[in-house]
Amino acid sequence: MRIGLAQINTIVGDLAGNRAKILDAYRALVAQGAELVVFPELAVTGYPPRDLLFKRSFVPDNEDSLNEIAVQIGAVPALVGFVETNPSAEGRRFFNAAAFCHNGEITAIARKSLLPSYDVFDEDRYFEPADIPRIIHHNGLRIGVTICEDLWKNPAIDTARLYRTNPVATLAAQNPDIAINLSASPWHYNKGCVREQLVTDAARAMRCPLVYVNALGGNDELIFDGQSLVVDANGKITARCAAFAEELKIVDLSNRTDQSDQSDNAPCSGEAGIHRALVLGLRDYAQKSGFKRAHIALSGGIDSALVAVIAVGALGAENVTGISLPSEISSQHSRDDARALAQNLGIRFETISIADAVGACETALAPTFAGRPRDVAEENIQARIRGVLMMALSNKFGSLLLTTGNKSEIAVGYCTLYGDMCGGLAVISDVLKTQVYALSRWINRDREIIPQNTIDKIPSAELRPGQADQDSLPPYEILDALIQGYVEEGESRRELIARGFDAAVVNDIIRKIDLNEYKRKQAAPGLKITPLAFGTGRRIPIVQKYVS
Repeated sequence: MRIGLAQINTIVGDLAGNRAKILDAYRALVAQGAELVVFPELAVTGYPPRDLLFKRSFVPDNEDSLNEIAVQIGAVPALVGFVETNPSAEGRRFFNAAAFCHNGEITAIARKSLLPSYDVFDEDRYFEPADIPRIIHHNGLRIGVTICEDLWKNPAIDTARLYRTNPVATLAAQNPDIAINLSASPWHYNKGCVREQLVTDAARAMRCPLVYVNALGGNDELIFDGQSLVVDANGKITARCAAFAEELKIVDLSNRTDQSDQSDNAPCSGEAGIHRALVLGLRDYAQKSGFKRAHIALSGGIDSALVAVIAVGALGAENVTGISLPSEISSQHSRDDARALAQNLGIRFETISIADAVGACETALAPTFAGRPRDVAEENIQARIRGVLMMALSNKFGSLLLTTGNKSEIAVGYCTLYGDMCGGLAVISDVLKTQVYALSRWINRDREIIPQNTIDKIPSAELRPGQADQDSLPPYEILDALIQGYVEEGESRRELIARGFDAAVVNDIIRKIDLNEYKRKQAAPGLKITPLAFGTGRRIPIVQKYVS
């Protein structure tokens, strides 16, 4: 059988647009000789629809859209992900389902069995699980259908313990001829190898080829990388779709040769993978929200430089404007580095001095501040004035303001609320400072794009003379290891100290991470690239007194 893999980029809630994209992809793959076309999980609605599902008309509208798709599906069937109303009076109101459309009708429906409710997932809030996965009969073939998480009951990963049933084992007992998995699996670095293991293990367990079609594109914080796969019954990858790009691909499952059809679609990982993920995430967040242009405050530092490079990759140099906002204490080398970066990228560059505005604010506050020494309050006036000016530019020109804080700073609150945290999207809020340096060096691998001085100089917020990040923070190699241990791995301070970290440093960093939860709750949404990012996947109370 020749299977058409439709790795498409949908928009959550754009039922008409998604329908048109589904039908266009279907027709193109049929024209190339597909005998079955497979789409990603919830392709009709986009993933994840979240509480749109609770709007009274949303699920009926999605079912109407599916019916409009089905009537245009001819002799070549299509498997399309959608939301199905639960016909029972018991259980949750919906199923995460896949419709087998053939000859103008929906002839079979398969439902998702395993519903993830960890990290960014909350499917148990909306969906009723299927009792068993579905076998669909077509042209003498037994086609076993699973949806995304149904493959994740695997002893090699932690999520296996969350589920009592194993859809793969259930299908294996029914001896399918072909297995299909419709997926919307968001990307994070190093996830690709885990996903491939699950797909190959499932194919071997079911003793048949497995077609895995993954979603593509950015939806809010989540980035879907595609990288759809076809695996033979022995667990060998025989075809692979592109990473971070739409692709329509035909795979002939009856081809018994040992040759693989992976074209140039090698797995995308490392700094290249992170860069491509961030570019796709920013591009889709902007375009799907209706933004064509972006503004960035360029400080001359490495974080804003990296964000500018990503913005140019996502939106084009002609649509990116960098703004230098020097105060009286801003160093000349920072101003020069910001200008050099803009020239290297070919973006518009402007300078707006904030010295007078800072002076006016300090003068206005002087009577109230009288008798108190200068401290962080005066320092943050600079950052907040920059925030006001950058938001004004965003309002005036209809641009998306990109914040430039990295995960290390956001973790410990080394950022100013209503200042440098102002903006519509936090592009690198899930990128640790050490990764910022690694990405910047990777970007400069062929030629200097980010000025070398920006990479080499001691990082500083430049909110007071002679300030350096390391005045308030440990070296970033230590800080990032603590953040990974405490935030991403859930380690306690006792465990971190036992690993050899200085107790005073551990206590200080954990105190700062816990104390600054309130800031992160008010931050712009950020693109997720790690297994656990600040945002929807991490639900820590602001007011809490637990000491680990």
